[in-house]
Amino acid sequence: MVNLKKGRYTNLNITDIRVRLVNNSNNDKLKAVASITIDDEIVVHDIKVINGKDGYFLSMPNRKTNEGEFKDIVHPIKTEVREALKEKILAEYEKALASANN
Repeated sequence: MVNLKKGRYTNLNITDIRVRLVNNSNNDKLKAVASITIDDEIVVHDIKVINGKDGYFLSMPNRKTNEGEFKDIVHPIKTEVREALKEKILAEYEKALASANN
């Protein structure tokens, strides 16, 4: 469990993770879209599970700017939080894949 408290790294309580597998022949890299719930209070939608050249990674929710760049709307500031989210979401992705294959 990742912790956050008053600007210090203490506890981010992810209380729910939902993964929707994507079957999209136009984009073989996009594998799933996830939503996380934090402390049963805040939901973050549209976290993408991407299969890149170096393995799976998460793409946080983003929007396209007028200049054509993509900027994250929500993202972890600390590497440790990003890695914890990645680990938890990919574990749920693996469960969803196993369930879909049965």
